[in-house]
Amino acid sequence: MSILNILRYPDPRLHKVAKPVSIFDDRIKQLAADMADTMYDAPGVGLAASQVDVHEQLVVIDTSETNTELQVFINPEIIWASEEKKVYDEGCLSVPGIYDGVERPAEVKVRAFDVDGKPFELHADGLLAVCIQHEMDHLKGKVFVEYLSPLKRNRIKTKMIKEEREEQRSKAKGR
Repeated sequence: MSILNILRYPDPRLHKVAKPVSIFDDRIKQLAADMADTMYDAPGVGLAASQVDVHEQLVVIDTSETNTELQVFINPEIIWASEEKKVYDEGCLSVPGIYDGVERPAEVKVRAFDVDGKPFELHADGLLAVCIQHEMDHLKGKVFVEYLSPLKRNRIKTKMIKEEREEQRSKAKGR
């Protein structure tokens, strides 16, 4: 089990666009496993490789209450989205402690590959649909706070920078 370091907003590396995975090997399987461990440890329901500073199109999601329904999406693409939109309160492991409403399509159909390189399609609604769209945004270099007003986004950015500084001071004192 490896717990990876999750980048925190406003780290500029969160805005890098992820490249497609072309080789489905043990490295990708290990990355998916480490990302799952990291997500469960955080705890969260989704994590994109971009958030752990690996800029490849890989996402792990588990929206179950029991953490027993891990789904891995490699090179995901939304092939259909409903016209109906819903607002969900979203949070993000890269923006800890911040939650706000984001409007997205209520349902999506996604095409992706599993860790063995097998293609699949999945129809999702509710929390799973939100997670898929949220994590895919990370692969495009977008963080959910970018859907918020500039005022809210700047307040969040200031808060995250302040918290990061305080953590660094605490670590320095603890040495």
